[in-house]
Amino acid sequence: MTDGVTIGQAAAFAGVTVKTIRHYHKNGLLAEPGRDSSGYRRYGTAHLLRLVQVRTLAGAGVPLAEAGAILDADPDRFAASLVEVEKDLTARIEELAARRETLRRLTQGDRVLLPGRALALLDRMPGLGFSDPDVTTAREALILVRALLPEGFEDYLAQIERGLDDPRHVAVVTLLWAAGDWDPDDPRIEELATEAARHFAADPSLLPTLPGLRDREDGRTRERLLTHHGEEQRPGWTRLTALIEHKVRAARESGRT
Repeated sequence: MTDGVTIGQAAAFAGVTVKTIRHYHKNGLLAEPGRDSSGYRRYGTAHLLRLVQVRTLAGAGVPLAEAGAILDADPDRFAASLVEVEKDLTARIEELAARRETLRRLTQGDRVLLPGRALALLDRMPGLGFSDPDVTTAREALILVRALLPEGFEDYLAQIERGLDDPRHVAVVTLLWAAGDWDPDDPRIEELATEAARHFAADPSLLPTLPGLRDREDGRTRERLLTHHGEEQRPGWTRLTALIEHKVRAARESGRT
């Protein structure tokens, strides 16, 4: 066979590489042509046409595993197959667009990990007297609550929102958060714990709870992680939290007797 072109010429004409043509041969997408008297394969117009068809489908996003069957199908099946490919490509495009949006939002830091309702809550905090470190700690806590207790996250947000709507509660909480930077032995911690316990005893609904946490097999572990988040950076919180928990529990037990 002397008609036709070499594999290198076929690759150049079709806009692919020699390696790609061999890959198509290996996967049964392109029949291997016969050899000439010198032992070289010669690609005729039928091979070039098939090569362009495969390249076009591959460039359009059709998986090579499906390209052969699509090209060999009758016209109706060919059209139906391309419709399915289009649906798949649309889904992939939407997924890529979502990823791009996530990357764009990541420029805002870990705010991307929270829904708009939680972000609106955090945006309110500076105007209510909370410091930047307070807002950072609150954001981290909300991310953890959402991850460890997703089914109770919306209820938890509702509790926080209700608390921020109460000026007296905000005054107590901002003081509690500021006390995190105090020395654990600071005598003011005992006084503040007593005031906070009295505040929460007067209206227990202001003490945020984690709905459904106790129903989990590992609920206590999750609760401990969430309750004590931030104590490493704010040493006063460890003692303050323990005192408040003790005083609130004592007040509840006293109320039962």
